Amino acid sequence: MLHLLEQLYEPFFSVANWGSVITSAKDWLIILSLAVIECLLSVDNAVVLAAQTQSLDNLQEREKSLFYGLWGAYLFRFLIIGIGTYLIGFWEIKVLGAGYLLYLVYRFFTQPKPGEARPKKQRRQRRFLGLSRFWSVVLQIEMMDIIFSIDSVLASLAISDNPVIVLIGGMIGIACMRGIAEVIMRLMRKIPELETMAYCLIVIIAIKLFLSIPAIGIEIPASAFGGIVLVAFVVTMIVHVWRQRQVS
Repeated sequence: MLHLLEQLYEPFFSVANWGSVITSAKDWLIILSLAVIECLLSVDNAVVLAAQTQSLDNLQEREKSLFYGLWGAYLFRFLIIGIGTYLIGFWEIKVLGAGYLLYLVYRFFTQPKPGEARPKKQRRQRRFLGLSRFWSVVLQIEMMDIIFSIDSVLASLAISDNPVIVLIGGMIGIACMRGIAEVIMRLMRKIPELETMAYCLIVIIAIKLFLSIPAIGIEIPASAFGGIVLVAFVVTMIVHVWRQRQVS
């Protein structure tokens, strides 16, 4: 067991390997390419994360949950890259992830909206595994990171077999993805319709995740999903402007 762990993670602790990567212009080009790929593959993750933070009461808690999620994502990415070659067999994670995303959508559309009466059994704050609402959101963010990291890690390892290069590229990509999630989160405060749009997109994300399991093998390109996000955003903005005019 220790020998296996040494084989998997030894490259991360090689000073010579890190020095070679950091001083190589060629490796940095690969790293930047991996960061871009990470951002493209993480658009759906950013949508889910931004939607998950909406259950918290204020902007400070939402940003704090993303911050903790960022460091947790770095830790899990380090662990997952080490066993990246084995992840292709864990298709069950994708099925569970798709089911969980659909549950999030169900919960969003069935819970009382602001101003509506809330049943007594729902008056208590929702908790996950007995944690506070804040830490429940952080834990759910980490769960989504693990699920969504499978595709990005496998795609990165297909480009470079040096785990240090994959790790650096992934770290840059995760930071960019968190930035995208924060932008979406802030827009949701100004444009309430974006939250409903996010959960509609989550349905598509769940289907996309489920279709990618080996038994089905249908991959929806990141560019196609990006187009869907763009169209959904434009439609949502039109609806928002129309509602604003109706009110005024």
